Amino acid sequence: MYKVLVSDPISDLGIQQLVDATDVVVDKNPGLNEDELCAIIGDYDALLVRSQTRVTAKIMEAGKKLKVVGRAGVGVDNIDLEAATQRGIIVINAPDGNTITTCEHTFAMMMAVARHIPQAYMKTVNGTWDRKSFLGVELRGKTLGVLGMGRIGSEVAKRAKAFGMEIMGYDPFMTEERAEKLGIKLASVDEIVRQADFMTVHTPLTAETRHMIGKAQFAVMKPGMRIVNCARGGIIDEIALVDAIDAGIVAGAAFDVFEVEPPAEDHPFLKHPKIIVTPHLGASTVEAQENVAIDVSEQVLHILRDEPFMNAVNMPPIPANLQSKLQPYFTLGEKLGSFIAQSTEGGVQEVVVSYSGELAELDTQPLTRYIVRGVLAHHLGADQVNVVNSMHLAKQRDVNIVIQKSHASKDFTNLVTVALRTKKEEHVVAGTLLTGYGPRIVQIDKYPVDVTPEGNLILISHNDKPGIIGRVGTLLGNNDVNIATMQVGRQLVGGSAIMVLRVDKETPKDVLTQLTSMPELNTAKEIKLP
Repeated sequence: MYKVLVSDPISDLGIQQLVDATDVVVDKNPGLNEDELCAIIGDYDALLVRSQTRVTAKIMEAGKKLKVVGRAGVGVDNIDLEAATQRGIIVINAPDGNTITTCEHTFAMMMAVARHIPQAYMKTVNGTWDRKSFLGVELRGKTLGVLGMGRIGSEVAKRAKAFGMEIMGYDPFMTEERAEKLGIKLASVDEIVRQADFMTVHTPLTAETRHMIGKAQFAVMKPGMRIVNCARGGIIDEIALVDAIDAGIVAGAAFDVFEVEPPAEDHPFLKHPKIIVTPHLGASTVEAQENVAIDVSEQVLHILRDEPFMNAVNMPPIPANLQSKLQPYFTLGEKLGSFIAQSTEGGVQEVVVSYSGELAELDTQPLTRYIVRGVLAHHLGADQVNVVNSMHLAKQRDVNIVIQKSHASKDFTNLVTVALRTKKEEHVVAGTLLTGYGPRIVQIDKYPVDVTPEGNLILISHNDKPGIIGRVGTLLGNNDVNIATMQVGRQLVGGSAIMVLRVDKETPKDVLTQLTSMPELNTAKEIKLP
C-alpha cells in the first residue's frame, strides 16, 4: 500500500484517481511548515504540492520512503531539485495543463482591447450611455504577431486563423517547414513590430527576452498596434509602453502580468484609459486546476507502480561507475552549450557534439543532455529546460542533435566540442578539464584560446591590427567596465582574430555598440556564464 501526502490545496477531482486507487492511501494536510512536514513525511511514498509548500533538502532527508514529489503546475522553483536527485527522488510537473486556459485568456484580452470592453462596461454601469467613445476594430483581416511559438503561442495562432487573421510568428527554434505546417509566416521581431496590427508575447523571461519590446521597437512600430501580454512581466518595457501609448504609437494594451507583482498602487497601468489589466489569471480556470492535478496524479501512480512515466524535471539515476567519470564534465558541458548559444545568432537548427579521447568509450548520453540544456536554456529560460526534458524539447522544436566520437584527441586527454548551426551562421566551441584548473574553453571557432568559462565575458571578432587591443581597453575603461582577464586568438599575423575579455560586471548595450563601431572590429557580444 502506497501513501501519498497532499500538502497544498489541489483540485479534488484532479486527485480522485489517487483516492480511488486500491493500492494508494491519500492524506490531505495543507499548511504545514518545514518542521511539521519533516515530522510526518517519513511515512509517505509521494508528496503532492503546488507553489505554497517549499520542499527542502531537510524534508527530503526526512522522507526515507519518498519516491516522488509531484508539482501540480509548471514551475518547480519551490523544490530542491539537486537534493531530490541526490536521493533518487523523482520530481515531476504538469507542463501542459495550463496551455488552453492561458491561450483563451490571451484571446479574451485581445478581444477586450480591440473593443474597449472593460472601459465601456464601467461607463455603462456608472450611468452613462455612451456609444461614440468606444469605436473598436475587427480582428478579421488584421495581422497578428506572435512572439514565441511554443504550446501556448501555437494555440493562439490556431484560434486567430479562425478569426480570419494573418499570422506572423517569431521563435528562435522554428523552422520554415514547421511554420508552413502551422500556416503562418515566419518573421523576425523587427518585422512583426513594423508590420503587425496586434502583437502577443509567449516567450519565457530570460536575459535575452527581457525588454525585447522597448524604446527601440516602439520607435519603428506600426502606428495603431495593440499589444497583449499574458506570458511574463518584463518581456515588454512597461514605462516605454506607456510612453508609446501617450505618443499615439500604440492604440491599446492588455496585460495579465507585471514586472513586479502585485504592482505598486501608483503603477501607470492601473489608471491608464487605454490599458486593460488582470491579476495574473492566465491559469485560473476550474479546468486548468483540474488538468494539472490529473496530469501529476497520473504520473505519480505510474512512478509508484514502476510503470513508464513522463514530465520528470530532475536527472534520472546514473550508474555509480559512469557517474564518477562523467560528473566532472557536467558543468563544462552545460557552459559550452550556453556559450555557443549566446555567441551564435539565428534560430537553432542543429547541434553537433563531438567527444574525443577517453570520453569516446563511455555512454555520454547524460553529458549530452547537459550540453543541450545549456543551448536551449538561453532561449527558453533555465526554469523551463532541465537535463531530463532537454532532448525532448530539442526534438519538439525540430533541433537536430548529432553525436560524434573519436578515440584520438590531439593535445588533450578528453575534449568536448560543440558546433551550433542556425539559419544565419555556424560556430564551434571546445573545452576540456585541466588538472588543477577545472573547466576550460580551449577553442573558439578556428582559434586556440585558454578561457575559464564563468562570469561576464565579451567575445570580440576583429582584424589583427596594431593598437586595437589598446583602443578596446581604453573604451571599456572610459565606460567604467573593468577588465579582469584577456585572451587573444589568431592564426595569421594581420588576419582575422578574436578577443575574449572577462569583465567585473555586465557590459551596457550602448558600450557594445560603441565597440562594434570601432575600425577593424567586426562584432562584440556579451556572454554571461554562472
